Amino acid sequence: MKSMLKLALLTGVALSGISTAAFAQEGAGLLDKERFMLRGRIIGVFGNGDGVVNGTALGTDVDNYFVPELDITYFLTNNVALELIAATSEHTVKAGTNTLGDTWVLPPTLTLQYHFMPDATFSPYVGAGINYTVFYSEDDAGAFTDLKVDGGFGYAVQAGFDYWLSDNWGFNADVKYIDIDADVSVNPGSLHAYDVDIDPWVVGVGVSYRF
Repeated sequence: MKSMLKLALLTGVALSGISTAAFAQEGAGLLDKERFMLRGRIIGVFGNGDGVVNGTALGTDVDNYFVPELDITYFLTNNVALELIAATSEHTVKAGTNTLGDTWVLPPTLTLQYHFMPDATFSPYVGAGINYTVFYSEDDAGAFTDLKVDGGFGYAVQAGFDYWLSDNWGFNADVKYIDIDADVSVNPGSLHAYDVDIDPWVVGVGVSYRF
C-alpha cells in the first residue's frame, strides 16, 4: 500500500510539473481552441486475469465485457490535456474450471495526454496516468460464499485519435492498457489468490464533442 501511495504521489507531482511547464510554454495561446471535450464510447474490456490460488494449482481467469464509457477532457494548452475516464463493467471470476462468482469493476482513470495535431481533421494523441480500481457488488456462485475482491492503484497508458466531422463533432477510437491487480477470496479465505493480474486492454469507439 505504501508503494502504491508513493506511485500516486509521484504521478500527481509529475502531472503538476508537466502541466505547469506546458502553460509556461504556450502562454497566450491557451485560448486558441475549445477547452472541454466530451466523449461517449462503446468499449470492450479484455481482461487477463492470470493468477494462482494459494496452495493449489488452480489458475484464475476473468471474462471479457462490453459496456458504455464516458469521459471528459480538459485542455491545459493547445496540445496538452487531462482526461478523466469513467466506466464500470461486470466480470465473472474463475479458478480453474470453477466459477467463483461475479463482480463489478469501477476503475476511474486520469491521464495526461499530448495531442499532436489538435486542429487537424485527423487528430491523434497519446496519454499516460493513474487509476484506482474499486470492486463492488460481488455475487458468489455455486458452493462458494463470501466472494471478496480488493483492488488498488495502478498505471494506465493510451493511444487514440479523433476524426472531426465538423467544428464540434467527431469520431473517436481509443485503446488503453490499465494495470489492475486484485486480491480474490471465497468461503471466507479458504481459497485466496493474491495479486491477480486483471490488466485489461480497453478498446473503444464512439463520438467526440468539443466546446
